[in-house]
Amino acid sequence: MDKNKVVVGLSGGVDSAVTALLLQREGYEVIGVTMRQFKEETFSADAASVAETLGIKHVIENLSDEFEREIMRYFASEYEKGRTPNPCTLCNPRIKWEMLTRASDREDAFYVATGHYANIDMINGRYSIKNAVTATKDQTYALCNLTQEQLSRTLMPLGRYEKSEVRAIAEEAGIPVAGKVDSQDICFIPDGDYAGFLERFTGKKFEPGDFVDKDGRALGRHNGIVHYTIGQRKGLNLPMGKPVFVTGIDVPNNRVVIGDNEDLFTTVFFVRDVNFMAGTEEDLPKTLMCKIRYAHKGEVCTLRQESDGLYRAEFAAPVRAITPGQTAVFYDGDYVFAGSVIA
Repeated sequence: MDKNKVVVGLSGGVDSAVTALLLQREGYEVIGVTMRQFKEETFSADAASVAETLGIKHVIENLSDEFEREIMRYFASEYEKGRTPNPCTLCNPRIKWEMLTRASDREDAFYVATGHYANIDMINGRYSIKNAVTATKDQTYALCNLTQEQLSRTLMPLGRYEKSEVRAIAEEAGIPVAGKVDSQDICFIPDGDYAGFLERFTGKKFEPGDFVDKDGRALGRHNGIVHYTIGQRKGLNLPMGKPVFVTGIDVPNNRVVIGDNEDLFTTVFFVRDVNFMAGTEEDLPKTLMCKIRYAHKGEVCTLRQESDGLYRAEFAAPVRAITPGQTAVFYDGDYVFAGSVIA
């Protein structure tokens, strides 16, 4: 395969457009590949416009069946089990990188590239995602499940830039999406109505049930368990005379457990499906920094191997709302040590 050729995931946004431009300026032959995620999609006008502006080949890959099967069904299944999944950390290795790698093999290109704000480096003889220069746009959390093989063929030129610099580069080069607003929501739920999506996608009606306290006493009625997640306060509509929060979801009994804010704090949790990057399980136990959700700033945590595929994580101080199904990412300094799912 040709190491001077690179397939760039061209989404139609400014980040992937500038990624293609920067690699083109470095002398690579760039091929743009756009993923069609949904059956109702037909064409990405923005991505095509970027490809035309840069003068690069542009290919559209139809992954709607795989995306529905691997990501959307997983998302729905986890919510039905009372968990709160993070679809992006699963989609990157299973869908996006698989698509990019297949396209690069077909085009005889060694490298793939994306517009993520992260760096890739070698540490301890292994490929690892490393923090971007800008903490506000750092996307290492979402990339924690990439494999060693995937990382070995990946370029991420935006890890060295601030977002403002990327927009300035796009404007100077006359890229048509230079001012395009970044997407914020889960791509298949753009309106943020998770419960509505789940009912439409599964064809199920999630029945109301009881709000209960930690002793099982009924406090009121909820609208269906998929409307709630650990730590939630808004939308409970319980006349308790004080702020109350979701502290648990009892799926078998269709109950949502309510408690005080202090009930949400704990130190010990378990993770599964661990993907090692900057280290391996032979390095455990090890004290690391851990983020339990994308916006979490991270706290000191010790990770150790248990049995049956589980790993025990213990924070040095109590952390709020550790949520089953969410992604926990462990950092060794600036490097991703491992990604996992909270069990």
